[in-house]
Amino acid sequence: MRHESRQTERRAALVPEDARKLLAAGVHLTVEESPQRVFPARAYADAGCGIAPQGSWASRCPATDYVLGLKELPDEPANLIHRHILFGHAYKGQPEAPRLLRRFAAGGGTLLDLEHLLDAGGRRVVAFGYWAGYVGAALAVLQHRGELTAPLVSSSREELSSRLAPGRRVGAATAVVIGAYGRSGRGACDALGSAGIEPVRWGPDDTRGLNRNVLLAHDILVNTIGCHRAMPPFLTKADLDGERRPAVIADVTCDVGSELNTLPVYDHAADWGNPVARLCGGPRPLDIIAIDNLPSLVPAEASRAFSADLWPLLLSLREGSEVWDRCLEAFRHAVASLGERG
Repeated sequence: MRHESRQTERRAALVPEDARKLLAAGVHLTVEESPQRVFPARAYADAGCGIAPQGSWASRCPATDYVLGLKELPDEPANLIHRHILFGHAYKGQPEAPRLLRRFAAGGGTLLDLEHLLDAGGRRVVAFGYWAGYVGAALAVLQHRGELTAPLVSSSREELSSRLAPGRRVGAATAVVIGAYGRSGRGACDALGSAGIEPVRWGPDDTRGLNRNVLLAHDILVNTIGCHRAMPPFLTKADLDGERRPAVIADVTCDVGSELNTLPVYDHAADWGNPVARLCGGPRPLDIIAIDNLPSLVPAEASRAFSADLWPLLLSLREGSEVWDRCLEAFRHAVASLGERG
């Protein structure tokens, strides 16, 4: 398991207690040191893992090894020879996707994209969705109250919930959650509930029969839907110029730059240092929060929930499984499509 090169990435794909389970099943596991990971290297060593210097996977690991991580790979090596398990964000037409896929094609390596670990019905079997939704909605509430400060600092659910307590509320607010019945949507609704806000919950029927007036009639809009096929956008820039009420949008999905983006009202993701972007000024300001590693703000809880689902799947890598086979096929199709596009 590699160190995450992004400084604000504090999560771990595998937590020490689940690493111990893999080791007991005969899996050899080496964990790189990482100064920002919420679980120290000592905890993995105590579980029986080997410990390696950060960034050493590129030179020390045989090409047959799996390299486990979460977010983007460093720029070097240019040619990727290993079998990498991470969130590649490479199959929705994202601007950086071709470059990443070409690195794998050049080195003969493989991307097993955690975003595309799917069951036979096309549903994701492992995700950080709940915590992404929870944190995204929580930040939107704090921004609406004028209480969100930068840079963001990681904490815990307890600390975040205490900041959302209804007793701290400044005026009443209304909210709508798109995709309220999925993992991410449930997290968003729970955070809003902690703030004393009962949101309007949108499911599939609501997005099919899109009523933009409903979206524009609430103070806070939280989008949690991840699309895998083209559909009409929920809002466009033109919609923001007319009558509207929203003061804050939290785009938890954060598909900015993708052809499948359902909120094409902004052109770049935010980060912990600058978490909020202003979409509209004047007497009715509108802000957006779109950060692609929201769960890292509650790294311990998010990591434990994710790892509990992932470790049995990692164990199945030895025998092979339909879940991993589908993941591999998605990668091969994406690489082949590169050639078709020139």
